[in-house]
Amino acid sequence: MRKPREIVEAFSLASDLDGITSFFLVGIGGAGMSALARMLAARGFQVKGTDSTASIETSRLTKEGIQVHIGHTGRAIQPDDALVVTDAIDLETSPEVARAKELGIPVVRRSQALGWVLKPYKVIAVTGTHGKTTTTAMLGAGLIAAGQDPLVVVGAAIPEWGGPVREGQGEYAVVEACEAYDSFHDIQPYIVVLTNLELDHVDFHGCYENLRASVVRFADSVPPNGWLVYCSEDRGASEVAELSSSQAVPYGASEEWVRQIVNMAGGVAGELPRFPSENTLFLPGRHNLLNAAGALTAAALVRADLEKVEEALRVFRGAERRLQVLKGSPITVIDDYAHHPSEIVASLNAIRDRYFTGENAAQRLIVVFQPHLYSRTAPLIPEFAQALSVADEVVITDIYPAREAPMAGVSSARIAELIDKPVQYVPSRHLLPRIVAGKASVGDVIVGMGAGNISEFAPAVVKELERKDRLAEGRRACKVAVIYAGDSAEREVSNHSGLAVHAALTRKGYDATLVDVTDLLLRGKSLHDFVGESRPDVAFLAVHGTNAEDGAIQGLLELLHLPYTGSGIQSSAICMDKALTKQILEAKGIRTPKGVLLNDFDDPVSIPPPVVVKPNAQGSTVGLSFVDVGDDLCSALRKAFAYGEQVLVEEWVRGMEISTPVLEGKALMPVEIVPASGRYDFASKYLPGATEEIVPARLPGEILKTAQEVAILAHRALGCEGATRTDAIVRGDEMFVLEVNTLPGLTATSLLPNSAAACGISFDDLCARLVEDALARHAAKT
Repeated sequence: MRKPREIVEAFSLASDLDGITSFFLVGIGGAGMSALARMLAARGFQVKGTDSTASIETSRLTKEGIQVHIGHTGRAIQPDDALVVTDAIDLETSPEVARAKELGIPVVRRSQALGWVLKPYKVIAVTGTHGKTTTTAMLGAGLIAAGQDPLVVVGAAIPEWGGPVREGQGEYAVVEACEAYDSFHDIQPYIVVLTNLELDHVDFHGCYENLRASVVRFADSVPPNGWLVYCSEDRGASEVAELSSSQAVPYGASEEWVRQIVNMAGGVAGELPRFPSENTLFLPGRHNLLNAAGALTAAALVRADLEKVEEALRVFRGAERRLQVLKGSPITVIDDYAHHPSEIVASLNAIRDRYFTGENAAQRLIVVFQPHLYSRTAPLIPEFAQALSVADEVVITDIYPAREAPMAGVSSARIAELIDKPVQYVPSRHLLPRIVAGKASVGDVIVGMGAGNISEFAPAVVKELERKDRLAEGRRACKVAVIYAGDSAEREVSNHSGLAVHAALTRKGYDATLVDVTDLLLRGKSLHDFVGESRPDVAFLAVHGTNAEDGAIQGLLELLHLPYTGSGIQSSAICMDKALTKQILEAKGIRTPKGVLLNDFDDPVSIPPPVVVKPNAQGSTVGLSFVDVGDDLCSALRKAFAYGEQVLVEEWVRGMEISTPVLEGKALMPVEIVPASGRYDFASKYLPGATEEIVPARLPGEILKTAQEVAILAHRALGCEGATRTDAIVRGDEMFVLEVNTLPGLTATSLLPNSAAACGISFDDLCARLVEDALARHAAKT
């Protein structure tokens, strides 16, 4: 941010630009700087510049022949350039400023360069806390219609003009003049239009009195034959008029003021035009009626044809992000720049007047708001909450800091706490489009509101609504990212599961894509395909082992806010930790084999052979050994420790090994596992023909039922979701649970598909049910 002393001492004089033919603009992608760049280029100057990131605006400038560098280095600045910086640029750390000092070239603010360009014109400067952009654009449109051909410089793009600048050959320049950092003092006005005045920009002005004094000085800078045009309905603007020594001309939202202005301007040929009303203006709201009155008043003072001006005001469709309608019914989406409590109230009341009356009245007004600047938010937290409560529902995101560092205790959450309507605080603005689209219904009016990068919300939510409609109407297939492969010891098994699932979902009509997330991340590829309106609807987890079943990949998907099959982070992590799983199951009365957890190779093993040795956090058969005699224990431990830092040694319970899947909260039939080798290790599990799987297991009906009950109890005790598989040993009438698998295999030899098939569920249907279950569960969470 700029400091008053810095403004006085750190910059060259505007007159130092005389004779300059080449300009280098820092922050050229911003609205104000891109407008200045085009103005300079239109006047034959060489223009180039830089910005921190590429954007739509920098691309437009490049196509228009303006050289744009991405990234701040200063290397492209030449000795014949003048450097122009925005007020967001830190002069102490800017490489461009350092380079300019090295070369001894002029360094000026954007406002200085603008004032220098405007010297040949009679400037009508529109200022005020609210309404500057719309009033400037309205006045420009009116003078254009009246044939005066003005130059118009606005703080936002005007769709009819293709941008924020409209070049003209007339004597007048209509310019939006901002009071922030006293930048308007670099303009020499002929007429000042003051829309209103409230406390704002406290980071620079400090208090209302200082702000008002600055505006008074600006009003006093008009020449003796100029005017201060002010809104008499606004207290702040009226105070400025009382304190100013300039000719002061009031305006208001009534025909009386128009008659007074026409007379003061010496009369206009023809009858007085009909004064606009809220019903005749395209732009809704009484605040826009006042904006139109200010524009009409200024137009009368320069003796414009008021009938033509008035007609132009009626049909003017506004600037970008000023109650800009991006989508009509059945769900209306509006983008608005309001970022002060008074502006919010004015905009929301205008929307209510326009959309919530009559036979086809809208049902619900949803406002999505981003506060702008900590310094602006801090003193107005209660006022923001009261203003936003005009809506039916509010979604609020984090403060846009712009050039400011965070301020302790200043947070959007504090505003949310005071709003007396349904409110949701969403810290990441990137989530706003999908969250709001998810809750939107026919008859809603959705408004994205604020002065920061909330501007991205409204276009994005339109795309999200279109995406939602296409899926609901069956105009596109559900997109499934089949996550497979990975970096665990079960990578090859995951390959088989992924390929099988992908083929099954494709046959079922899903738009399925195979994705190796590990390969994608480690090769430095982008996650772009997992965000935005083109993202998958759901991720199908066909991965196994570490960084797959332990919650790692689930955590990534949670960060991406993508629905996924299988259990969540916590239950996945617990189930992968075999020792922790045993503790939880035993606490629920579920019996497990006796065991000891080893943290080091030399830890004592208190359980004598025969034992089963396995890594504590790996897939069910990875690194597993069966030890009959003590002499084999060391090699078994060495093998297990090669896969992790902890090893579990359990008593070898001999009996029938079974596995009971749980699908959608219900237990399927237990599967009897009969390995040809007598030991269910990695080879027996995955080699075709190495193990016979019998469904249902050859057990008495009572024990089969108990196995199903135990599987459901274990599933719930561990907080699992989706499909799981509980492995157990049955010895006589005793049952010992070995582990719970949260991502059961989906290969030709896998237990879950075989059990599902015995229940009449084909492999393709099983995969489809897992997808639909995941979508339903995650939808319920949001």
